[in-house]
Amino acid sequence: MRPFVTGSVFHFRLAAAAGALAAVTVAATSPPPAITTEQLTTRMSTAIEGLKYLRCVVKAQERIGGSINQARSVMKLTYKPLRIYIKNQKGVEVLWLQGQNDGDAWVYPASFPYVTLSLDPNGKLMRSNQHHTALQAGFGTISDLLRTTGLRQDNSYSRSFRYVGDTTLQGRTAHVLRSDFPQFRYVSYKAGKNETIETVAERFGCGAYRVVERNNLSIGEKIPEGKVLQVPNAYGRRTVLCVDPKTYLPMLVQVNDDKGLFERFEFQDVVPNQPIPLEEFSKDYKGYKF
Repeated sequence: MRPFVTGSVFHFRLAAAAGALAAVTVAATSPPPAITTEQLTTRMSTAIEGLKYLRCVVKAQERIGGSINQARSVMKLTYKPLRIYIKNQKGVEVLWLQGQNDGDAWVYPASFPYVTLSLDPNGKLMRSNQHHTALQAGFGTISDLLRTTGLRQDNSYSRSFRYVGDTTLQGRTAHVLRSDFPQFRYVSYKAGKNETIETVAERFGCGAYRVVERNNLSIGEKIPEGKVLQVPNAYGRRTVLCVDPKTYLPMLVQVNDDKGLFERFEFQDVVPNQPIPLEEFSKDYKGYKF
């Protein structure tokens, strides 16, 4: 998942964004539940893990600083081996192939100097102005919201999701999983030996972006042992997941925190497990500009 967005497109005031998002507030239906929380979470996780191919369009909104960045990206993925192609509405293209190009992604920036670059998908340039990496494209971060691990200090957020009924999204029914986590807050954490941004994020299940932003860190920066960080104790205060009852794949994830909207990803035109020709993951494929 986490879905990848290259660069910001529009900047909106948070108040305006919150007003626009009010239209997607989920209303649970009154009939008895057709599925249990455990069944829904298990089927969704199984569906994500069972993906071999994926095509989709992702509409993303991410809060960067005090603004909401928006983007729309076309994605193609294969799994085992992992291959990723992404193109956003500005014409920026990304191609990453497991085991090739020394681990770097090929990036066509669609701007001066109009030449293809080789960039580290976990580096500063590709992580600029976005919450997630290209390697989390598709549903890479969503199953992680529900995952519990021994490293995490508190797994109560993962266990807080509940099936709350159905809603209508993209003209069809969607099951709704929701987490209400009012205890969401920033806590102090003293970094241990060999601590990294990623290990801190995994320990608290909060995502690397917030660790970087709140503590004025840089991507890839080493954290000195004993440094006191301010870290969220969970991923969000309220998280809504809409799940397709036919494929059990996510249609939408929206996360709100103490400041309001943190991120929202809507998955459209999802085509799972339909083979994608290998040539579509080539720099020379027709229509690509690498």
